[in-house]
Amino acid sequence: MNTYCFTTYARRPDLVDGALRLNGSVWPEFMFHDAVANRLWHRLAESFADYQTMWIDAEEQVVAVGNTVPLVWNGASEHLPSGWDDAFERAVSDYDSDRVPTTLCALQATVDRSLQGNGLSRMVLRGMRHRAVQAGLTALIAPVRPTRKSQYPLTPMERYLRWAQPDGSPFDPWLRTHWRLGAQIVKVAEASMLIESSIDDWEEWTQLRFPETGHYIVPGALNPIEIDAEADRGRYIEPNVWMRHAVSAADAVLQGG
Repeated sequence: MNTYCFTTYARRPDLVDGALRLNGSVWPEFMFHDAVANRLWHRLAESFADYQTMWIDAEEQVVAVGNTVPLVWNGASEHLPSGWDDAFERAVSDYDSDRVPTTLCALQATVDRSLQGNGLSRMVLRGMRHRAVQAGLTALIAPVRPTRKSQYPLTPMERYLRWAQPDGSPFDPWLRTHWRLGAQIVKVAEASMLIESSIDDWEEWTQLRFPETGHYIVPGALNPIEIDAEADRGRYIEPNVWMRHAVSAADAVLQGG
């Protein structure tokens, strides 16, 4: 049985490059072109290094990463950020304004492709909850990107959320992982992330052709993308699902995998 060790960017800055390489290996190309992420990602290492978690193997290779940011949230659903982009911007604004955070917000959980399906995603979430407790924060929230939703891009997220397994657990594997750790679905973030660029860029990112104005299904996208040929723009609005993990003293104890 493999054993993995938990650490953070702050404790092991020598492993940050490995974490970045891992993050860059598992997402569709278009997901690397969110304007908010490109503008603010450097702040994770510069301002929030204590909240960037990693799991490493016996050879000190990074096998899983959990990127999170602390922010101010009063616990009300209507006070949640509008989505992923807004959460990142709010966390940076709170930090720069010296506001005391109350909540940890997940931005990304990444597991080495060769090790997926072995429970590391649960370890990543446990590591995030551990950091929340260590920092004295009251909850972990996450704008969850359902992993199987890209197979059903024409199904509205609200309807997709109602799909369930025979035991009542969510149909989607990633939502189910959160749910089995005690997380509750709060609401849909309809416009969580915006990715917008020229048609040439979209054709390069997707290796598809978009010859006319319309909506197109793109591999890896949760919704169709919108192409405006006259304006030379492709626009993708990603929906996510806000979930909330209550954290407790039990999360202060973290065991390796």
